[in-house]
Amino acid sequence: MANVSLFLARAGLVALALSTAGAVGPAFAANGGGSSGGGGSSTPACKPGYVYDSNKKTCVKATSGLFDDKQLYAQGRALALAGRYAEALGALTAVRNQNDSMVLTMIGYAKRKSGSFDEGMAYYQRALAVDPKNVNTREYLGEAYAEKGRMDLAKAELVKVEALCGTECEQYQDLAKAIAGQPEE
Repeated sequence: MANVSLFLARAGLVALALSTAGAVGPAFAANGGGSSGGGGSSTPACKPGYVYDSNKKTCVKATSGLFDDKQLYAQGRALALAGRYAEALGALTAVRNQNDSMVLTMIGYAKRKSGSFDEGMAYYQRALAVDPKNVNTREYLGEAYAEKGRMDLAKAELVKVEALCGTECEQYQDLAKAIAGQPEE
């Protein structure tokens, strides 16, 4: 679907961003982007709790204060979508604003995809308590329901996604595919 491209953030943090609009969440940009992305990450692997600093060409503590929330979120999101969940959680949990709907959503995504399904679902609920209209959270929640065979709940989320962005948005398309049993691209 969407290609993954590299960009250099303000402080030199290497992060991956989807080439589609909205590589970062509403607190940081106009759109939040859907679940597509996949693919590998060319960012060097860092142990959990560390993020890659392209200026220093090394992994540094995510809590070092070198990066702002926008940068930590962007790297965490990109790592999560690339399937590098432990690294993603290191960046996402270092974001200072842990009440941001998109941060909570991506933590939920990384938790769910790494096998902590119930914990991921709890993060989705927290995200929706902050922003009930977060289309990305609705998509991921619907995908989680579909994953567990709860098609009634997945379809209910699809209706909510449609009300938020129509049937042509990426979030609707991705959730509809998940409900139909089509694998992620």
